[in-house]
Amino acid sequence: MASEQRRCDGCGLRLSRYNTETYCATCSRVSARDSARQPCVPERVWRDVEVKVLLANWDFGAAFRRIRQITHLRQEDLASLTGLSQPYLSALESGTRRLTHVEKIGMVLRGLGVPADAAPELVATGPARLHTATMAIAREPAWESPVEVARRLHTVASSNTDPSTLLVIQETIGGVVERYEAEGPYSLVGEVLEVRRYVGELLEGRQLPRQREALFRLASQASALLAYMAVNAGRELLAEAYCAEAAELARHIDDRELGMWIQGTRSLNAYYAGRFEEAAAFADAGVALDPGHPQAIRLQANGRARALGKLGDAAGAERAIEAALDLSGQHNVPDGLTPCISFAPYALARTLANAATVHVALRTPHRVLGYADEIDERVRQSDSAWSRALVRLDVATALLTSDRPDVEQAMALGREILEADGGAPIRSVVQRAGDLYALAAPWRDLPTVREYGEVLRVWQSAPQARALVGSAKLARPVPPTRRAVDAAHSRFGTLPSQPAAEHD
Repeated sequence: MASEQRRCDGCGLRLSRYNTETYCATCSRVSARDSARQPCVPERVWRDVEVKVLLANWDFGAAFRRIRQITHLRQEDLASLTGLSQPYLSALESGTRRLTHVEKIGMVLRGLGVPADAAPELVATGPARLHTATMAIAREPAWESPVEVARRLHTVASSNTDPSTLLVIQETIGGVVERYEAEGPYSLVGEVLEVRRYVGELLEGRQLPRQREALFRLASQASALLAYMAVNAGRELLAEAYCAEAAELARHIDDRELGMWIQGTRSLNAYYAGRFEEAAAFADAGVALDPGHPQAIRLQANGRARALGKLGDAAGAERAIEAALDLSGQHNVPDGLTPCISFAPYALARTLANAATVHVALRTPHRVLGYADEIDERVRQSDSAWSRALVRLDVATALLTSDRPDVEQAMALGREILEADGGAPIRSVVQRAGDLYALAAPWRDLPTVREYGEVLRVWQSAPQARALVGSAKLARPVPPTRRAVDAAHSRFGTLPSQPAAEHD
């Protein structure tokens, strides 16, 4: 039969009718029946164009891989033929080592039986004892095929991200910002984590430069939102970790605006941890990036001014407020209350609300009430329940610390805030509500203070609020003077009493 006359392309031996290959087993590896017999490389290997090119370019590791691919030889077989160790051959094939020793190359070529027309030219240079070599290739260079060029272009220009994907992620982040004060960090953190993880998965793939920059920005924004949420949830270390991640991502795309926003969140985190000097330093670093940028409004009002107010630096705090108001005028910012977590510049009402908080710390209640009156209508019209709560708690505090404390009105404001359905509480609201009760310690015998204390106790017992009570690290409020206490007691027809212990 014709099949019985087929012969091996390598050695010419007649092939078994059961052998479907064009070469026999003895030409590709050690015979199973004669383990002492050495393997050999079939002649057809040296006619392979790719093998010739790789040898000509001294790319012996890739040449060994190609030889084994078309002959099914093992690394052990090549090691036996070349005199190289199997681990060394493995390193050559993986590209972690190179074969450049002229004498060793000659040994390898002889062991493989490479014919003269397929062997590379070897030119030794320098003293023979140094065994140095240069790669002298006197043949026609190995040009790429048009198909290889087209394949590379397709790879470089391909992307796992399209405009619609970027738009969906942008809209998701924008939706979280808009819903944040209504739903709170506990409801939305999972959504932002999902966005951050998805963007991270996309970044592991391939994108065009502009798409990759957009993904870096979205990843930075997601991490920045998580940092702000962590601040509101009282998770200081986690907030700083997210800030560091967001800042590094923003730095890689040179997004100065986002970098300033992140510094503002770092300042906020330090402020609520009671590290006021550090809070001011973070704000200063953010302002230094671009002092005239509208993002500097938040850094001046929410960062510098409030921290300096807590440090008792009245002049510095006033300068920071003025700088924020000047920038607001220069950039024509919105008049109302923007969402607290927004990446947009601070609106004027939010800047004035921060100014009121500064003067709470500076013990100038008339300035607190002045700023509160100025933004009262904007606060009433705002959808921001937290902003309304914070401004009214500042007003209540100012009423207690004035020369003629209005204890009843202050406690009524406090109860109104706690009894309103403001959604999930945040750290700042929890802390200020507790501070208000601590300030009312001298009047604990008054029914209105006792009522506020009971409402506060119930409100703080809710799971989310209870978790935040322990994170309060702001300096304890300074109690009113004895003169103010006596004046308030006289208004209610009671005798002065010793101040009660501060509320823990």
